[in-house]
Amino acid sequence: MDSWVLDTNVVISGLLSPNGPPGRLMDAVLARRLGVVVDDRILHEYREVLARAKFGFDAERVSALLRIMAFQTHVSALPVKGLKSSDPDDTMFLEAAAASEEKTLVTGNMKHYPSAGRGPVVVLTPTEAWAEFAQ
Repeated sequence: MDSWVLDTNVVISGLLSPNGPPGRLMDAVLARRLGVVVDDRILHEYREVLARAKFGFDAERVSALLRIMAFQTHVSALPVKGLKSSDPDDTMFLEAAAASEEKTLVTGNMKHYPSAGRGPVVVLTPTEAWAEFAQ
């Protein structure tokens, strides 16, 4: 089973719009056909962002989703020289991906992950990730 890091924007987009590639990826996660790579920082961000009132997500469903994600591939990501996002808060996604077996990050914000700062991490858009997953 593929296991990838999902940037928070992919999770949010997938829950808000279930018909597009982010939504299809989230369906695969919920069906346990696609694994999610997380560390404690990523789970904390998911929890905080999914709880924001502006999204209107049901708290029980968010809790269930986080339980599914928490018990998938949990890594202990450390800082890696050369990994850098243009948004310092997003470097944790690169670090988690670098600590994973598949070294893949899916994001809707490609500009946050310039080629020079990716190191060994493959960064895919949700459309690219869905195409690769669906093969």
